[in-house]
Amino acid sequence: MTPGSGSRAGATARAEVHASSGHRLGASHPRQEGPVDLRLVPPALAAWAAAALLLDAPPRWAVATVVICVASAGVLLVMWTAQGRWAGPPGTRRSRRPLPGPPVRQLPGPPVRPFAGPASGPGRPWGRLSVAAALLCAAASGGSAALHGADLHRGPVPGLARAYAEVEAELVVTADPRRTRPRVASAHAMPPGVLLNADVVRVTKADGTATVTRAPVLVIVRGTPQPGPRARSAGTARPRPEDSWLALLPSTRLRVDARLAPPLPEGGKVAAVLRISGERAPHVVGAPSGAQRLAGQLRGGLREATDGLPADARALLPGLVVGDTSRVPVELEQAFRATDLTHLLAVSGTNLSILLILLIGPPGIAHRVERRGVAPKLGIPLRATALLGGLLTLGFVIVCRPDPSVLRAAACGLIALLAIATGRRRSLIPMLAAAVLLLVLYDPWLARSHGFLLSVLATGALLTLAPRWSAALRGRGMAPRLADALAAAAAAQAVCAPVVAVLAARVSLVAVPCNLLVEFAVAPATVLGFAALAAAPVAMPVAKMLAWCASWPAEWIAEIARTGAALPGSGVDWPGGWRGGLLLALVTVVLILAGGRLARHPWLATACALLLLLTIVQPPPLVRVIAGWPPPGWRMVMCDVGQGDATVLAAGDGAGVVVDAGPDPVAVDRCLRSLGVTRVPLVLLTHFHADHVAGLPGVLRGRQVGGIQTTGFQEPPEQAEFVREQAAAERVPVTRAVAGERRRAAGLDWQVLWPPAGPVPSPEGPNDASVTLLVRAAGLTLLLLGDLEPPAQRALLRTSAAASLASVDVLKVAHHGSAHQDPELLRRTAPRLALISCGAENSYGHPAPVTVAALRAEGAQVLRTDVDGSIAVVGSAARPGAGREAAPRLGTVTRPP
Repeated sequence: MTPGSGSRAGATARAEVHASSGHRLGASHPRQEGPVDLRLVPPALAAWAAAALLLDAPPRWAVATVVICVASAGVLLVMWTAQGRWAGPPGTRRSRRPLPGPPVRQLPGPPVRPFAGPASGPGRPWGRLSVAAALLCAAASGGSAALHGADLHRGPVPGLARAYAEVEAELVVTADPRRTRPRVASAHAMPPGVLLNADVVRVTKADGTATVTRAPVLVIVRGTPQPGPRARSAGTARPRPEDSWLALLPSTRLRVDARLAPPLPEGGKVAAVLRISGERAPHVVGAPSGAQRLAGQLRGGLREATDGLPADARALLPGLVVGDTSRVPVELEQAFRATDLTHLLAVSGTNLSILLILLIGPPGIAHRVERRGVAPKLGIPLRATALLGGLLTLGFVIVCRPDPSVLRAAACGLIALLAIATGRRRSLIPMLAAAVLLLVLYDPWLARSHGFLLSVLATGALLTLAPRWSAALRGRGMAPRLADALAAAAAAQAVCAPVVAVLAARVSLVAVPCNLLVEFAVAPATVLGFAALAAAPVAMPVAKMLAWCASWPAEWIAEIARTGAALPGSGVDWPGGWRGGLLLALVTVVLILAGGRLARHPWLATACALLLLLTIVQPPPLVRVIAGWPPPGWRMVMCDVGQGDATVLAAGDGAGVVVDAGPDPVAVDRCLRSLGVTRVPLVLLTHFHADHVAGLPGVLRGRQVGGIQTTGFQEPPEQAEFVREQAAAERVPVTRAVAGERRRAAGLDWQVLWPPAGPVPSPEGPNDASVTLLVRAAGLTLLLLGDLEPPAQRALLRTSAAASLASVDVLKVAHHGSAHQDPELLRRTAPRLALISCGAENSYGHPAPVTVAALRAEGAQVLRTDVDGSIAVVGSAARPGAGREAAPRLGTVTRPP
């Protein structure tokens, strides 16, 4: 070897390596550069599609699909082998003629044998080998899906369910029990029950025949009414029987007497439904495993540590840390859904990623001296760090439960940790594809999980779209951290919005800013929450202090969700189903392409951003000018809150008296915001049915409320207690309304006509105890009947106030315009305008055609919220000189739903 020949050979080798990096000047770490490796993507997608299609396919279709896939893959592999050849160093004997193409350069070092045939490299994923691999993965996934789907039809349980048989069953709990959300069914609020997933392992029929089997079932424990407020205050109330079901842990074995029923057509991984009365406590015949007991203790410790926190933090922290959403109220859950923040409402893969990054630092520099994280600062070696991260991941899945997003993150995390431990290259796209492939093979039901789909789409967007968009934003002068955060939120929203539209038939316009605003609070809330979780078993005071620190970012997240959901233009209705999803995907692509061109014109981009902001916020002065809402001089507004009642009486600039709050806190809050109401002198709840009081938190939130007035009939008791709890939380006094009471507020005068001061005479229910108001505003007379039924309506006509009911201007029709109306009351009042509050396509037939016809026969104009939306009444006293018999001027303005 001549002098310098070695250096020349080394330089040549380095040049080749730098050239392979794809950069003109080379790269500092060429081993980590190069085209994106997509070879695992086709097999993962093929396995996903096969599992989704074959879960409920007939067996012959599944067998045929598997055979065709395997046979096709075999043919492709034979063709690939026949066309392939090995190329060795110069002088090596070649069995076949070389394929056309540039000569292969041999680098110094041991001889390599590059494949010279049509192999698929990182940049060409659709070679014959990749297609064969995709077919084999589809065959494996399809076979696994067919076997899992057959579990739903195997054994005696499906047949007994079709016969609605009563059986004795032994169950193994497979997931945490969860309480159903209370459903507002017009006048009634259905008591929440308990749902839990389990496997039937033994079933005994009525004739005593016992069969050992394994069938996944859904257990429904019917709820029982809550004790009344008097029993609670006296301390004599006992816990509800169904509460004992909520304490069950996965792997617990039960014996129950239940009635079987077939599942819904889209019931998913359920062979039957077991219905159990909530009055029966669970009969435990086998204790849970040690790991589940430990996980239960940790989860219980976190709940105890958060007991003394403010309401939002107390509800959100257990869900954010370990997925325990039992304390999350309905209105907060709705706010998170409206702002597309549901991934923060319960534990997700983001939480695991935060913990792993805290432990090992960014995975991309885990092999370097500059690696960060807690582990290198403690002097833990790299492989020990990977092992510790694996144990942390497994513990996270056990404690936080195998949610689809958690499983996806855990699989990706374990693959990354394995790569770190073995010194292999870490490529994020293959890592995600491998995780999808392994998880779908392990549990084919994930292929039909919307949560799994959203998690994979969001992760894929963060790995592919977000870096490019971030680079583009940085190139236009945006700060790097802000560019990264904005690009990540926009990319995730762009790919996930079509799927959300399929499920919810609504598109959120505030998702990106809300996700951007909460991003910096997620990490501290997660880290402090897990610290409280770990400290609770050994030092509860320390856990409480950590939970208190975590409550600040948690409250910020909840406040952002509520504020975003309450904005008038927070979202738009969108066609549901897959057609709506495809349409939104097309619109998203068009907006992305247009956004790239728009970014070249800063002034035009600023104008579009300002227009979007005004569309979302909809400031009342601007809306009044453009849409005419609220109309100048409005006296009364009947809000469109669905199947319920919520009425606002103008009481001065920025003030309004609220009569009933409707069933939805978000809807009534949005209505009050559109009216510019920030002060509420009085909230008057006519009676305690859920469709009149469940929206009370939306009225109280962010407003000065002088007091709450209610009927004296405390039924239903749990909803009366709900009102008192909400008032106590906001420190608002609660009083009782009685007949004869008169009040005034800024030009508004009202008189309570019903119920009488004494006990209500044998009411048939809370409806007959509804507070009835006669209101006078700017010369208009308004009669608000609540939900009075005919017996109470006739009794009202016999009171001394009956004379004041003649010829009212506006009548709020009782009980959503139902057929239960007293004809004499309608004739006596003879309203000029009749308003009916009811929900679109409600199942109660409200309003009744006979009631509408009777009102029109009396000369009334009938408006209804299900058709006309929110209704504003405007008017004033008759002009001077018009005569004593002249009626006040009266008009209406509607805001379509």
